[in-house]
Amino acid sequence: MTTTVSATFGHGLAGLQLRSSGPRAGATAGEPVESELELYNDGNVEVGVWECTPGEFPSVKDGITEEMVFLSGDATIVGDDGTEHEIAPGVLIVTPDGWRGRWEIRQTVRKIYTIWHTS
Repeated sequence: MTTTVSATFGHGLAGLQLRSSGPRAGATAGEPVESELELYNDGNVEVGVWECTPGEFPSVKDGITEEMVFLSGDATIVGDDGTEHEIAPGVLIVTPDGWRGRWEIRQTVRKIYTIWHTS
């Protein structure tokens, strides 16, 4: 069975209105606030738009793999293995199941994400 999802937004994904999720739990610096809009979810795959204001926080990907395409912002994502990813518009990152690291957001970031549940 194939499912097709299509959506058009007047101002594109960069101008899409998101819903605030509130302060980021576990922040280690600043007061980052998350906002998001889920566009698709079939219980195994999720697609949406996420945004976060400046700050720092840990991140863990247990049971999921995530693909992220950044639309705006300035940040560094640092894996526990020391690998650094500089975030800017157009950057694509995939974090596999089991990934651990931290986000250091200097300017509000917005991304479109696809999450695959692996367990």
